[in-house]
Amino acid sequence: MMHARHVVLAAAAGFALAAAGLGIAFVASSGRTIAPAGGSIGGPFTLTDETGSTVTEASLAGKPSVIYFGYTFCPEVCPTTLMDMSHWIVKLGPDADKLNFVFVTIDPERDTAKVMHDYVASFDRHIRGFTGTPEQIADIARKYRVYYKRVPTDDGDYVMDHSAIIYLMDPKERFFSAIPYQEADDAALAKLHRLVATAAGS
Repeated sequence: MMHARHVVLAAAAGFALAAAGLGIAFVASSGRTIAPAGGSIGGPFTLTDETGSTVTEASLAGKPSVIYFGYTFCPEVCPTTLMDMSHWIVKLGPDADKLNFVFVTIDPERDTAKVMHDYVASFDRHIRGFTGTPEQIADIARKYRVYYKRVPTDDGDYVMDHSAIIYLMDPKERFFSAIPYQEADDAALAKLHRLVATAAGS
């Protein structure tokens, strides 16, 4: 269900990342920004993909990865980001096959493997959907320093307040760069081309 307040605030774009890619992150439903603490990004995880199979960090090994955290009931920021990602995949052409593209839910209560399967099927075939238990999602979110919070709505439902960064990870699962919400195509594609260049055999 779309909530008007969520849609309006989620559309409030505009944030800057620090040079290291660890600075200010746009928060999807509140319109606030957050500044993550220093430290590494990424690490081991165990989740479930959209087919119901168990996946770990080893499932992404050997290829650079493009990772976004959001949820399927998100009315604005998440579908916009995944549409942008789908557009970039087309622009990358054959180079898109050299990257992993992953959408990780921060709403595991509603986003089952089946829901994730149906949702990512609406976008490019390269994009995989990962879910898990609340504990597993909390673990990977902590390791990627993703902000998220359940926010009750007046009708008894809820939305998820969350940061909106696309993480770019190199083939050794080290943080490479980040793409902010609705970054210009040329800037985003330049980062993705540099990420492709880190792939073996590029």
